[in-house]
Amino acid sequence: MDRLLSYLDVGELATRAVAFLPQVVAALVVFVVFLLLYRVTRKPLSGLLRRAGFHEKLVELLVHNIYRYTVTIFGLVMAADQLGINVGAALAGLGVAGIAIGFAAQDALANVMSGFLIFWDKPFIVGDWITTEDEYGQVTDITLRTTRIRTPRNTYVVIPNKTVIDSVLENHSKHGEIRIDVPVGIAYKEDITAAREAILAAVRKLDIRTDPAPDVVVEKLGSSSIDLLVRVWIDEARSERGITWATTEATKRALDEAGIEIPFPHLQLVLEDVRTPAADRLAAVLGGGGEARGA
Repeated sequence: MDRLLSYLDVGELATRAVAFLPQVVAALVVFVVFLLLYRVTRKPLSGLLRRAGFHEKLVELLVHNIYRYTVTIFGLVMAADQLGINVGAALAGLGVAGIAIGFAAQDALANVMSGFLIFWDKPFIVGDWITTEDEYGQVTDITLRTTRIRTPRNTYVVIPNKTVIDSVLENHSKHGEIRIDVPVGIAYKEDITAAREAILAAVRKLDIRTDPAPDVVVEKLGSSSIDLLVRVWIDEARSERGITWATTEATKRALDEAGIEIPFPHLQLVLEDVRTPAADRLAAVLGGGGEARGA
């Protein structure tokens, strides 16, 4: 230890430390000021974003994540400048590294940008029932990278936000009440009015809205049946699948009890008997030929 101290000029080290101490204090003060700046401005900024119509989840991500990290990093850079560190070179290095990371994480960045678009445009919110990418369920969470859906099967589906933005999406909860359409076909010989009355009497017993009232309309005249559409309204999208199944079953039972046929798809072929005309023509040809030979 004594030998090591002999190589060190303790006095010079102490002088340098004392001379460097103001820079350290200045750096700490600058960093603390930026931390205080974040604590003072986060609540007013959050309130401003909420009044501007930003989704609560987006406000949380912007203020408690992006804004906080931005202020913290900027504070560290300014503190480093007080210590005499070449901040310009460091920032240039970070810029080059950022470009490399950007190229390597294009898909992740695309998902993040799509997440901002979802929060901004609000095609759906947490709690809505949606269909996208052939997946139907309730939105349980939206992050900057993914949208998470809980299906009626109680499975958990995670979909990248870019996929959600680029795909056709159906929001079943956007306007509250929702109409369910159940197709059914009856034979051409059956009476449409009788079928309508039987179906409506059955579906009115279900847990559906009375205003708008359920109705049955003729959708089209099919190749083997008259295609009807049973239309009922419900209050919430969460009941859509259950009421759809119940309406389908009630319709089938009602038509069976009324003796109304639900036909199978079929094709009717009409064959004409061509044997007699062909034989007559052949006989005429042969008869004409015999007369000609006799002459």
